[in-house]
Amino acid sequence: MFTATIEFDLLLGDVHSLKEKRAVVRPIVGELRRRFEVAVAETGHLDVHRRAAIGVSVVAVEAGHCGEVLDQCERFVADRPEIDLLSAHRRLIGPDD
Repeated sequence: MFTATIEFDLLLGDVHSLKEKRAVVRPIVGELRRRFEVAVAETGHLDVHRRAAIGVSVVAVEAGHCGEVLDQCERFVADRPEIDLLSAHRRLIGPDD
């Protein structure tokens, strides 16, 4: 069994309050969860209205499948016009770790 995670550091566009931030971040989190069947949460920059960190995790039998799912998630986030993807950090944990 393999577990893979990715954390996205995001710069939000025209956002001036935490309420507007939630209106941008919540649909992204929900769509990642629904479309890719992964665990997702907002994981950082919780009190900053123009920044967000979103963590995604997936569990699979093969490491390659984990990578494919995270690739799809990263493309989905990078293609969102209302945000800028500043960085994406991955980690893979396998049976030997």
